[in-house]
Amino acid sequence: MVRRWVLAVIAWLAVIQFCYGVEIRGIRHWNAPDHVRLVLDVSADVKPKVFGLDNPDRLVLDLAGGKLRASLPRFAAGTPFVRRIRSGSPRPGVLRLVLDLKSPVRPKVFTLPPNARYGHRLVVDLYPAKGASALRRPPPVKRPRLRKVTVAIDPGHGGEDPGAIGRHGTREKDVVLAIARKLARLIDDTPGMRAVLIRKGDYYIPLRKRIELARRARADLFISIHADSFRDPKASGAGVYILSERGASSEAARWLAARENASDLVGGVSLDDKDEVLAKVLLDLSLTGTREYSRRLGKEVLEELKRIGRIHHHGVQQAGFVVLKSPDIPSILVETAFISNPAEERRLRSAKYQWYWARAIHRGVRDYFKRHAPPGTLLAAERRHVIAKGETLTEIAQTYGISLERLMSYNDLSHTRVRVGQVLRIPVGG
Repeated sequence: MVRRWVLAVIAWLAVIQFCYGVEIRGIRHWNAPDHVRLVLDVSADVKPKVFGLDNPDRLVLDLAGGKLRASLPRFAAGTPFVRRIRSGSPRPGVLRLVLDLKSPVRPKVFTLPPNARYGHRLVVDLYPAKGASALRRPPPVKRPRLRKVTVAIDPGHGGEDPGAIGRHGTREKDVVLAIARKLARLIDDTPGMRAVLIRKGDYYIPLRKRIELARRARADLFISIHADSFRDPKASGAGVYILSERGASSEAARWLAARENASDLVGGVSLDDKDEVLAKVLLDLSLTGTREYSRRLGKEVLEELKRIGRIHHHGVQQAGFVVLKSPDIPSILVETAFISNPAEERRLRSAKYQWYWARAIHRGVRDYFKRHAPPGTLLAAERRHVIAKGETLTEIAQTYGISLERLMSYNDLSHTRVRVGQVLRIPVGG
């Protein structure tokens, strides 16, 4: 009897939903480098009918019983794929949304369940029609004999995911992007270094794709930038994380399952012809080495962060963050400050403090490369000068065409006194 009553209630709710329809309460969109994302806030889970039309190219979404309660957004002239969105009703009880396209697309349509910030959502991702070939990893680029080191900078969150939000409405995704851009500028201005921003604007990139983009760029380091949050508004300070041992083990197992595609993770050694034990040993060795260099990088960055403010954890912490799981790129995650702390939220909004964090991370990266510059890079091939009797720092700087201040800074010298036989490192690029 109870079961019949429950089924009757479910059927009644379905009738109510059909009669009143699903409301579209908001529409947002973001441009990512390889696709355009539309997010529709809907009042309930929905299964639209999706199909394409040509001459001209259009993408159509039909929602049975749908009602439009939101304004249709306008698309800027530079938006890929989409000219405009319009609505109509091809027959009673059906809401039709039409995307007028600039070129054919490969759509991916799915729903997202409610979370702490949003209700039901219908997501429409538009990729180029030749998606597989357009997004294929480019062929390896021949590098010069000596190359710059590449630092991949990953601003966390983005697009539909704002990250943590401060008491005064500051969004984590915005402040970490601002800090990342400043850090990229500092790295690009450093001789022998170049920066690659994983996220350049306000759009979301899946976590594992962030790793993939760093590997495509052949990054030597990966730095993910975030702003922490905690229920206690008094929590404050910066922190640095590397991949935990448990996270490394699970990642080794994941790559082992696809070892025929993982030869470049262990120095070009093919794994597909190795037995499972040997393949696992090789991957574990690769991850162990990467974690050790990640720890050294994290230590250098943490020491610099200590100089500009409070540290939440006084040592490099370990966690299983997905973005730290690249087996062949030393990776750290930097929590710059607590956005949930009103005082630190104000600092995160300040360009002055954003520069403080960017400079601290940059100094840590620079110090790391002084000791661990990869072979074949300009930093690894820097010149060295052995001081002879009668030489002064001023004369040596003039000989190499660099400033005295730069020579002293590069060698961590606090005074101009030198001794015979002392070895100086001469920075690349003057």
